Amino acid sequence: MLTGLMRCGRCGRMMRVFYGSAKGNAHRYQCRGGDAHVGVGLCIGIGGVRVDRAVAMQILEAVSDRAVEAAIFASDQVERSQRDIIAAVERDLEGARYEALLASRRYELVDPAKRHVARELEARWNDALERVGVLERKIKELTALSAARPVIDRGRLLQLAQDLPTVWNAPSTDTRTKQRLIHILVQEIICDLDDATNEAVLLIHWTGGWHTEVRVARVKTGRYPAELAPSAVEALRKLGGHWPDRELAVSLNRMLCKTGDGESWTTVRVREMRERPFQAVGGSKTRYVRWSW
Repeated sequence: MLTGLMRCGRCGRMMRVFYGSAKGNAHRYQCRGGDAHVGVGLCIGIGGVRVDRAVAMQILEAVSDRAVEAAIFASDQVERSQRDIIAAVERDLEGARYEALLASRRYELVDPAKRHVARELEARWNDALERVGVLERKIKELTALSAARPVIDRGRLLQLAQDLPTVWNAPSTDTRTKQRLIHILVQEIICDLDDATNEAVLLIHWTGGWHTEVRVARVKTGRYPAELAPSAVEALRKLGGHWPDRELAVSLNRMLCKTGDGESWTTVRVREMRERPFQAVGGSKTRYVRWSW
């Protein structure tokens, strides 16, 4: 349901959806990072079922009765504030027009022979007229902005909030409909992993500018223990000759194998490892073997 919304919290790239079964029921949100560089390719991944369920709960909570009531109240507050601003600007406009009227009278009463005084009074009159024009344009902009606000039907919104959970969970509601609703409410979701708590951390950026953090527990079953991770030599001995260097690099990274200096594996590093002579001890004899496949 979150296609096009999930962004990796580590590299900033958009996460893609991968399906792990023929029926397409099981899916994952996966960040492949830079596909051109195998060693730095796999950033993070998370099972999609729990993430979709957690985001759906947030969606339903966002459009619940309480949330709609709060939104209507906030909208009323904004509208009242807008009216107060327009009223304040209108008072300023009234004062500016009075100042412009006084400036025009002073200019008309000045002796034409006093040119310096006449020029000064004319400049003040022009400034007063310019201020009147600025305030008039500001009132027009504020009035147009206020008129462009949609009319809120309180009863209809509350009814929709009550009906949405039923519609969302109805068997006839397809995924595409849910996606359209989510894309209306959510701008994007930043996903990261908390290894200490084994949780996925989702930061939901709502369309209105609010942000919500949601934590989703990750599945522990089948996690590969770090202490049981095979060495790179053992893995290459078993996989070598069956897969190209790029696939070997991907497999080594997934098995949490590291190079001697603690780096991730790349195609170049795998090739260098294969071409390097390794010392193997068998019984009391020591032999050197160069891998070539």
